[in-house]
Amino acid sequence: MNHLPQAWGRPRDDIYGHYDPSHLQTAGPNAHTQQPIVTGTSVLAVKFKDGIVIAADNLASYGSLARFTHVHRLRPFNDRALVGFGGDISDMQYLDRLLNSLDVNENYGSPGHVLNAQNLHTYLSKVMYKRRSDMNPLWNSMLVVGLDGDDKPFLSSVDLLGTTFSSPTLATGFGGHLAQPLLRKLADDESQVKDVTREKAVAAVQECMKVLFYRDARSLDSYSIAVITKEGGVELKEDEQLEGQSWAFADTIRGYGTQVN
Repeated sequence: MNHLPQAWGRPRDDIYGHYDPSHLQTAGPNAHTQQPIVTGTSVLAVKFKDGIVIAADNLASYGSLARFTHVHRLRPFNDRALVGFGGDISDMQYLDRLLNSLDVNENYGSPGHVLNAQNLHTYLSKVMYKRRSDMNPLWNSMLVVGLDGDDKPFLSSVDLLGTTFSSPTLATGFGGHLAQPLLRKLADDESQVKDVTREKAVAAVQECMKVLFYRDARSLDSYSIAVITKEGGVELKEDEQLEGQSWAFADTIRGYGTQVN
């Protein structure tokens, strides 16, 4: 093995002959991902008077197969912002590395300056729009939550087209159909947010996670939930369990599974 810095890891030319990289060349077109493969489903978030509650289950599905059951799709950026990812898991990992690099550059390049949730959302919307314009989109739909420059609760979404949207309650995936009607009962517009307590917001999100577990075939009863406030920063719990939620009752239904009598 060649251990010289300029050719580290390649077979040595004097023993194995000259290294020929021509097999790596191709005259074909550039290939881009045409569809998501391993995916995560809904992300839910709701504002309350002092902050934001956000949740997502821990399942990554390979098509219809519940393949990975410990994938955490809520990623804190700092103590003021957090991103919830829906969609392709590999693209989520790419974006997570991109945000980690951004965080390092900000910490070393701009001492004392901290990106807030609004800054982070603007950055991600530009990234997603640029990739869409290159015809090589990142197959994700994200919720960006946290505090803006005035320490007020911030909640906005961005999808694979770079389209953005803000509301007191937001959900991606099937959550947009199954959970949003429930969350809007809590706060349908900004004027109602001041009446929503932390306890009410957490309870509403947990109830929505239960509904999604029973109604969305790509969901799971293990989930992550985070609360972001000015006083407490990002309070993240990654292995919460829906209490008392089980399909065990199905064993008593005749025709379900293997019958022994």
